[in-house]
Amino acid sequence: MIVCPNCNHPNPDGAVQCEACYTPLPVLSTCPNCKAPVQTDASFCGQCGFNLQGAAPPAASASSDPDVPSLSPLEPLISPDPLMFPVEAEGSEAALATPSVPVPPPAESPSPVAQIIESVASDPVASEPVIAEPVSAPVPDAPAAPLSPPPVASSTQLQVQTARLLQVQTNLTLELPTNLSVIHIGKPNDRIPPDIDVSGFPNSEIVSRIHADIRVEADAYYIEDLGSSNGTYINNVPLPPGNRHRLRIGDRIALGKGDKVTFLFQA
Repeated sequence: MIVCPNCNHPNPDGAVQCEACYTPLPVLSTCPNCKAPVQTDASFCGQCGFNLQGAAPPAASASSDPDVPSLSPLEPLISPDPLMFPVEAEGSEAALATPSVPVPPPAESPSPVAQIIESVASDPVASEPVIAEPVSAPVPDAPAAPLSPPPVASSTQLQVQTARLLQVQTNLTLELPTNLSVIHIGKPNDRIPPDIDVSGFPNSEIVSRIHADIRVEADAYYIEDLGSSNGTYINNVPLPPGNRHRLRIGDRIALGKGDKVTFLFQA
């Protein structure tokens, strides 16, 4: 029988989703240490605390490689000879045999004033003198207008959702770590140190050292009992070991019986 982590409805073995609320049901496997049923994505066994992620599969036997015949080394490629062009050195016989031909300088074009004087001298009948038009000096370009700075886009700040637990008996607030995907709840021990230590709260003797885990997936928070001695209760309903319950704002989490160590989930 598989209990739905959302509505606690009992479903038959092998069911994929809950018959009552259609929530996907967790897939169970067997702990390699104590053979207890656990979820396939659980990190530790709820019964014996065995590290399920650290169990390495048996190493596969290396297959012997077939004999590969050795190949004879390839002969190096013959690089082509570089092309050689004869370079005539200065002072050689070929350079001396070629006569040097002087290059005449380019003919200078007469200036506009000389052209006017020459035209007047060649035409004595001209009654009116030819006056050369003044050449206007180039006007310097006007200075370009300064460019206005581009508008600065306002930066958008993303708000990160944070969750916390309010301890009902002491009215203390515990912030859940934002850098952890699995948050361990319990008391100090040698195997799995707790991220949320409840040993300082009243009646903490009913809480197991490895009691429960809160898993963070995207924006959702799930709580899972790890086979604690006195159990975990969500809204006064027992949470079966190995099953996960998605936490919602206002959910009441009781560690152990009697509602003595109780937290309220807030976001």
